[in-house]
Amino acid sequence: MFPGGSESFGKILIYIALVILVIGLILHFGGKFINFGRLPGDIRIERENFGFYFPIASSIILSIILTILLNIFSKR
Repeated sequence: MFPGGSESFGKILIYIALVILVIGLILHFGGKFINFGRLPGDIRIERENFGFYFPIASSIILSIILTILLNIFSKR
């Protein structure tokens, strides 16, 4: 079913769980130290009946962090 057998699928699930755990910890505890989602560079427009939010800086930082994590875990 999987090229490396069920062991490789199990490892993939463990890595995904670890990444989700790290992201959850960052979001839970990081809000006290880092104002993630309200960084300089995030676009926020609020009017009476309209709100627009585009997290450019937050997306770039999240992309860099995920790239580093995936490069670390994907090396064999």
